[in-house]
Formats: sequence, structure tokens, C-alpha cells
Amino acid sequence: MGSHPLVTEYLRLGLAFDRLEEGFVDAYTGDPQLRRDVENAPIPDPAELVKRAVDLRAGLADTDLSARRTEFLDAHLVAMECSARKFAGEEIGFVDEVRAYFDVDIAPGDPDDYREAHRLMDEVLGGDGPLAERAAAYRRGDEIPPERLAVCVEAFSSALRERVRDRYPLPDHETVTYEVVGDKPWSGFNYYLGNFRSTVAINSDLKQHMAHLPALIAHEAYPGHHTEHCRKEAGLVAAGEDEQTLFLVNTPQCLMAEGLADLALQSIIGPGWGAWAQEIYADLGLRFDGERAERFSTASAKLLSVRQDAALLLHDQQRSDDEVAAFLQRWSLATPERARQSLRFLSSPLWRAYISTYVEGYRLLGGWLDNAVDAQDRVERFGRLLDEPLTPGAIRRMPV
Repeated sequence: MGSHPLVTEYLRLGLAFDRLEEGFVDAYTGDPQLRRDVENAPIPDPAELVKRAVDLRAGLADTDLSARRTEFLDAHLVAMECSARKFAGEEIGFVDEVRAYFDVDIAPGDPDDYREAHRLMDEVLGGDGPLAERAAAYRRGDEIPPERLAVCVEAFSSALRERVRDRYPLPDHETVTYEVVGDKPWSGFNYYLGNFRSTVAINSDLKQHMAHLPALIAHEAYPGHHTEHCRKEAGLVAAGEDEQTLFLVNTPQCLMAEGLADLALQSIIGPGWGAWAQEIYADLGLRFDGERAERFSTASAKLLSVRQDAALLLHDQQRSDDEVAAFLQRWSLATPERARQSLRFLSSPLWRAYISTYVEGYRLLGGWLDNAVDAQDRVERFGRLLDEPLTPGAIRRMPV
């Protein structure tokens, strides 16, 4: 079955962005000839991409596509038009940029939430001296010895995969390969290769922590990015929804995917993940206080908006790098090195707005999952996030 003509043009438009900025196409698993055609064409003029996005949006009204597919394409064409305008050199305010990309409105967080997080973290850690120093000491004690990282990754991947396959069945031949890399602005990254295969890269420059590794593997693989890609390839793509073969940065897809992935561990394991992880580490000969780690993680969750606030300071209020780094150190209790690493991510032209996908994605999807009437409803809601081409607007319209 051939692709719908408008969808083919949508794919061609999305693939063209990779010619302007390599990495803009996060994943593409569709017709390889289409990609070759785009790669062999002249480098596109951003102003022409703006026009194509506007024209395709206007053309949606005259197609026979379902309302669900039309809504998905419309939201993504809004995002692509904004990206093209940015590439063309247009000045777009940061809040407007985030709204166009991710279909959400952002505002600064509440410092009282951050103070409450610090109070709760202080309670968990005990002792005396500055909280930032005690938090840093706690994190140092939680570091995974580099030579044990690979075996820990495999253990959590296997344990989570088993849980996921039982609840959200996956094709028999799906696989995730893990590799350790350096010099990246992120701690982990999923490269979806199509045909139910992913490579997950884990950054060796950032110390990996026992408390964070289960969430990282859940986020990148089971039941996060890899699982979502597999379920959508087996369902939507197999049913002819070819727009799902393309995954672009700075689109509503990203907010949905990052929100889902950040909720992955609590969705598949739930409360008590600390004790669950403690047993796995114990089998590997590593000591881990799971209950304490879970309490510390719950306290830290109240700092969710800090990194988005930092982006607003940097791009909306034009504060200096030093001021933003100091803000991150104060509220997220980051070391100076970690604050500068965050600043590197926030300063990247491609990634500067991306922090909102984690903050607003977690908030929007987490709120919707928390409104489930019971545990089974929550399982089914998470399954819908894995399987359906939902947008932030669609989630906001859902009955509670």
C-alpha cells in the first residue's frame, strides 16, 4: 500500500531538515529511496521549507485522512514551520518557540517548591553542613564503578525487558544493543534503527549512579523509547500510517516520548522500585540502599522545573551564562562542572528548547496517568501512550 501523497510530502519535508542540521532527524525507518532522494537534492532554502510547511498544513483540510492523523500532522507541521523560520534567521521569542515546537505554554516554576525539595532532601540525607555538599557526597557514594557498568546495564535491561514483554508484548526478535561513548551533552541516547532494533549509547564522561541507572534503562529501552518505537512500528506503521516512520527533534512527538520515558520506571515497577533495584544490585555484589534512594528521588522530583527556569533565564531574560550557572548550582544543587554541562545543552541552537520536553512532558503525561481510576486503568493509559499517535493537545482534551 503506497503512502498518502500529503504524507509523502510531509516525510520529504522532515527529511530535508537533516540537510540543514545533522541530527534533526532522530529516526527514520521508512522508504530508503525517499531519504536518498532528499540527500541527493540541493541543500534546501529554509524560506522554501517554511512555504512547504504552510502549504501542507493548508492541504490537510482536503484530505481523507482520519481526524487523529490530521491532528498529528497539523501539530507537527506547526513545529516544522517554526524550525524553518529559525533556520531562515527569523527572531522568535523563546516562549513562542517552545509553544510552536511542543504544543505547550511554559512559565517559571515556584521557588517554594524548590525550598520544599531541599527540606525533604535534607531530611533524607541527615547530617550537617551545606546541603549541596552532603548531596554531592551522597552521589559520590552512589557511583557505579566504571568496570561494573556494563554488567549492571545488562542486568537491569533483562529484568525490565521481562516485565515489559509480559505487559506490553513485543516482537520476538526485538533487541537493544548498549554501547559506552564519551563527549556528549546527554547521559544516554536511544538510536532507533528500525525493524525493532535500537542502539542505546551511555555517556562514560558523566558518572553513572546506582540510583539513576534503573530509570535510565527504563527511559531509553524498556518500557521507554525502544518499546514505544517497536509498538508503533508493529501497530501504526504496519497499518500504513507512514508519518510514524519519521521522528524529528523539536516536535510534539518529542514531548510525548520524553514524558513517557521519564515515567517509564514508575509505570512498569511503580512505588517500591528502590527495593526491587536493591535486590538486583545485591545479586551483582553491590550495596545499594533502595528505600533511601527512592525517598531522595521523590524529594528531588520537586526540582523538576529548575532546568526549564534556567532556559527561560538564558533565552527569555537574556541573563549571563554565569548567572544561569549560579541559579542551577543553587536550586538543583549541581556541582559547578555539572551546571556548566547543563548550560552546554541549554545553549545549543538545536537543543536549547528541548529541556521543556522533559519538564512539561512529565507534568502533562504524569498528571493524566495519575488520574487513572485504578491500577489497571493506569496500565492501559500507559499502553495508549506507547501505541497511539497522541499529541499534547489530545491529552489535554482527554476526560479525567
